Amino acid sequence: SLPPDIDDPLLVSGADGVGTKIKVAFLTGRHETIGQDLVAMCVNDLLTTGARPLFFLDYFVCGRLEVDIAERVVSGIADGCKIAGCALLGGETAEHPGMYPPGEYDIAGFAVGVVSRNKVLGPARVVTGDRLIALGSSGLHSNGYSLAQRVLLTELGLRLDQQVDELGTSLAEALLVPTKIYTRALRALGAAIGQGLHALCHITGGGIPGNLPRVLPRGSVARVRLDHEQPAIFKLIASGGPVADSEMLRTFNLGVGMIATIDHALVDQALAALSHAGERAWVMGEVVKEMHDAPARVELV
Repeated sequence: SLPPDIDDPLLVSGADGVGTKIKVAFLTGRHETIGQDLVAMCVNDLLTTGARPLFFLDYFVCGRLEVDIAERVVSGIADGCKIAGCALLGGETAEHPGMYPPGEYDIAGFAVGVVSRNKVLGPARVVTGDRLIALGSSGLHSNGYSLAQRVLLTELGLRLDQQVDELGTSLAEALLVPTKIYTRALRALGAAIGQGLHALCHITGGGIPGNLPRVLPRGSVARVRLDHEQPAIFKLIASGGPVADSEMLRTFNLGVGMIATIDHALVDQALAALSHAGERAWVMGEVVKEMHDAPARVELV
């Protein structure tokens, strides 16, 4: 049943996968965290509407079921649901003989949440002068792995079990860091500034310039600074390619997992609430108005 404290409820849904990050799980035999990635990619999208996650469904498909692997993947999904504050309601496990080699599989996730109609976040709430608050990512999250693996494994010739000085850990551990789930942090932010929270943007494929304009009104420009300290994995990929700054920006999150657009007068309250919730957050820019009704865009300053 729907929570009784949601007035005029709207249901929000989303579906996603984890892309080629799943290949790292195959190569290392480490399947415990890929499930959290799956939950995160779906739930973080729900959160951008202001929705509260309700439940999650998973789809697991392989050539021949290897119970130990499936159990570890689903255990990770359950862990992710606990972090996200939603129920793992059910799912589907399918065997497609001949489609997947032994030890390999694919997964997809489906999440449903609920939000009051008058609390839906998005472009209609954003105004000139709003500040952009960045919430730090835990690393690559679940995007850009095809490029990352080509640079790190092929061009640099690193091994997954190799300790990498620049990372302070093995390459496998750095690549398998789970995608952060922002439910707790964003609930704290909403409780602290209420209607002062105008929009949220989940930074996935396309990076900041590909995602941030989607939550801004036409005729606006997000002036963004990228002077924050990025996780070491991004520096290693950029130098190891080398990968051009423009390609890094449109492929990876560069250390920013979520961007909140908020009332400019509430910056201190927002940062305090996010810090108290355990998040690394900072002001990364502001929203300004252009003189014409052009599509929203990002401008680096």
